[in-house]
Amino acid sequence: MNKEKDFLIPFVGLKLGKHHFDFQVEKDFVESFGYDDIEQLNVNVALEFEKKATLLELSFSHTGTVTVPCDVTGEIFDLPISGNLKLIVKFGEEFNDENEELLVIPFSEHQVDVKQYIYEMIVLSIPVRRVHPDHLEEDDDQDLDLDFLDDEDLDIFDSIDDEDFDDEEESEPAKEENDTIDPRWEKLKQLLTDK
Repeated sequence: MNKEKDFLIPFVGLKLGKHHFDFQVEKDFVESFGYDDIEQLNVNVALEFEKKATLLELSFSHTGTVTVPCDVTGEIFDLPISGNLKLIVKFGEEFNDENEELLVIPFSEHQVDVKQYIYEMIVLSIPVRRVHPDHLEEDDDQDLDLDFLDDEDLDIFDSIDDEDFDDEEESEPAKEENDTIDPRWEKLKQLLTDK
């Protein structure tokens, strides 16, 4: 189980340059945020933390698996997930996290809490639609979602035949290059060329 302090990075004592941090994240981590839509979670998070003179650059990346029920069959399976996130930390008068790629912390701060950013990165990498790999082919065959149509609409679709479209194309008269031009257009053409 992760503790709050595991995600606090005290940057004051760090030298300028790049530093590397690793986190092992499990189900209890995302549950602490109220996210309980999964059975299990096993994710490795790597953080490259670069301290510069006036700012901090954080590059997160993660890989792992989340155990979830299949949306098609309800069968529990391990779904591989991965993702990354970049964050710039600047210093200012007051805390501001309104921009998702920029965090402003007060000058008096001596550590940065990365817990929220790790949580968001992981949860956003979990797909909304979760289909067991064994059922992906079956699911792809049903690529049209016609649930919004009633039976009458479906009957209309069924009654349309591809040959109906072919017949229309064939019945359209082919334009010949020698077709006569409407006399009114001829007169207009003469007006333009007579200038």
